[in-house]
Amino acid sequence: MSDKGGFDTNVLTLTRFVLEEGRKAHGTGELTNLLNSICTAVKAISTAVRKAGIANLYGIAGSTNVTGDQVKKLDVLSNDLVINMIKSSFSACVLVSEEDEKALIVEPDKQGKYIVCFDPLDGSSNIDCLVSIGTIFAIYKKTTNDDPSEKDALQPGRNIVAAGYALYGSATMMVLSTGQGVNCFMLDPAIGEFILVDRDVKIKKKGKIYSLNEGYAQHFYPDVTEYLQKKKYPEDGSAPYGSRYVGSMVADVHRTLVYGGIFLYPANVKSPKGKLRLLYECNPMAFIMEQAGGMATTGSMNVLDIQPTTIHQRVPVVLGSPDDVQEYISICKKHNK
Repeated sequence: MSDKGGFDTNVLTLTRFVLEEGRKAHGTGELTNLLNSICTAVKAISTAVRKAGIANLYGIAGSTNVTGDQVKKLDVLSNDLVINMIKSSFSACVLVSEEDEKALIVEPDKQGKYIVCFDPLDGSSNIDCLVSIGTIFAIYKKTTNDDPSEKDALQPGRNIVAAGYALYGSATMMVLSTGQGVNCFMLDPAIGEFILVDRDVKIKKKGKIYSLNEGYAQHFYPDVTEYLQKKKYPEDGSAPYGSRYVGSMVADVHRTLVYGGIFLYPANVKSPKGKLRLLYECNPMAFIMEQAGGMATTGSMNVLDIQPTTIHQRVPVVLGSPDDVQEYISICKKHNK
């Protein structure tokens, strides 16, 4: 901290951080613009989330308020915010949102070279009970010279240029990776800026927490059942793992990143292809995990190696501390010989 009564006069904001990274990479500034626009959307969503109860923002989409204006549900509002902010940055050409059935092609006069896949408000079913929710995004570069189309978004996670998530919890945090490690920024409401609080975050090699919805236990495949049995009744006399499950992917993955352990949303008899979406849930989170020294698998392959076939494709996902994920993979191999 600098002097002047404990006020930092040389604070490292997310904007400044991204500018510095861009300069090091001799970039054009387009990615910096894009990340800044996402930042602005996240700040606005954060404000809306904090005011949700007071402003009735979680009412039914399409209901009207006293002045006759349309009241938008938080997830619709968040989607509009992210889309409008990205479009106005002149840095993207194709947008894939969890809220929209088809990819959005940016108007030709506003197009840039990036593709953004995002979930504007992940865990929005938790809004009414004040559980943490978040925004997830992954950014790719357009690889062809054709006119932008939905096909441009069908790239494996290995092609991600930058990915991150915002968590609207007890504070608002932005976790970001541009392929040079993972950094965490906290929103300081006093100056309206994200401040770097954790640089080059690394996940523990092995954790003590597992996280999944055990309500589906009767539908689990035998490999998942065996893995859980080992966590609850360890054969080597070690302490059993603790169980934590919020049901909001951003919250569960963030806790896994910070404390270590394993997060699972595996395939089961009812959802044989898994439930979470590859492009804007699994890929960004897998990218962050790998950048932090963790792993992300479907059970049979790395999440980031999957070649997507549709924009809303679902895949099984297990991610977290490398030793924990490795143990899960070896049990899967044994069962699927």
